[in-house]
Amino acid sequence: MKLRIYAYAGCDTCRKALKFLAERGVAHEVVPIREQPPTVAELRAMLAHVGGDLRRLFNTSGQDYKALGMKDRLPKMSEAEALALLASHGNLVKRPFALTKTTGAVGFKPDEWRERFGIV
Repeated sequence: MKLRIYAYAGCDTCRKALKFLAERGVAHEVVPIREQPPTVAELRAMLAHVGGDLRRLFNTSGQDYKALGMKDRLPKMSEAEALALLASHGNLVKRPFALTKTTGAVGFKPDEWRERFGIV
């Protein structure tokens, strides 16, 4: 599986990440996160890459996160409930959400992406 990037076209950070990959000739697949959120299996894999911290998978600065009262709801949710919610609501997922078979990253930090994805 090549690098799969779940992104939103209106997101500046996503655009920066995609430009970063394009400038370095890194093959990748872009998936529209709102229309096709990551699957529960992909979210579970990413959870392992972020040290098991569910909150890191959420777009905590997003309007939907705030409108749904996730700050108060998330601590009370089971892992399965949180992953199911993310898999059904792409706006709640931290983006860009980048995944390969062996590693992943949420958000965009160039140094982290270089290290995790072996980008020069």
